[in-house]
Amino acid sequence: MPHSQTSAHRDSLAGVRLARGASPWLLPTVATAALSLVRARKSKRAAAIAVPTTALAAGMLWFFRDPEREIAQGRVISPADGVVQSIMPWKDGRTRVAIFMSPLNVHVNRAPLAGTVTSVEHIPGGFVPAFNKESENNERVVWHFDTEFGDIEMVQIAGAVARRIVPYIPQGTKVEQGERIGLIRFGSRVDIYLPEGVDVAVEVGQATTAGVTRIDRD
Repeated sequence: MPHSQTSAHRDSLAGVRLARGASPWLLPTVATAALSLVRARKSKRAAAIAVPTTALAAGMLWFFRDPEREIAQGRVISPADGVVQSIMPWKDGRTRVAIFMSPLNVHVNRAPLAGTVTSVEHIPGGFVPAFNKESENNERVVWHFDTEFGDIEMVQIAGAVARRIVPYIPQGTKVEQGERIGLIRFGSRVDIYLPEGVDVAVEVGQATTAGVTRIDRD
């Protein structure tokens, strides 16, 4: 089993598989909710606090879920759960497919193809909403994969709330298609650049599932 998948097992709660990197956010929230529930038996004030803290803990548990996936067959598969925000021809002949991820989506990203990670570059930037055109200047992590198609670029973009991108693997790592490669905390965007000559199989507004939805067309 790939390293990123085995590591993900370290973060779990009540039998729910959680994304690697969830613990710093989730555990304090759950602990606060549990404490408020215990105190709620003796105090009305604590009972009032228990409601929002429990709801927040449940929401965080849902956000950081990391379900198993049966990886689809295809040359290029979606790196992210979300909705196709735009499909844009690039000056160099490539086509950029931008996938918007809402806070309700699974935020673990997966390798769109098998290959070797040739670079993982963190670029500082702003934090405007990921659906905004200006989000192209947001904080981001740019990935390059050496694949059967040559160099493939993927970009994880932080949003207004998502202010931390957590890469799971370093440069030089060989990855399988659909392998977990990183996490973006809260609403965000992922761009995948298809090489020249590769047709896009998805449409704007279409829902995608990481590791399952095919992005290219034969």
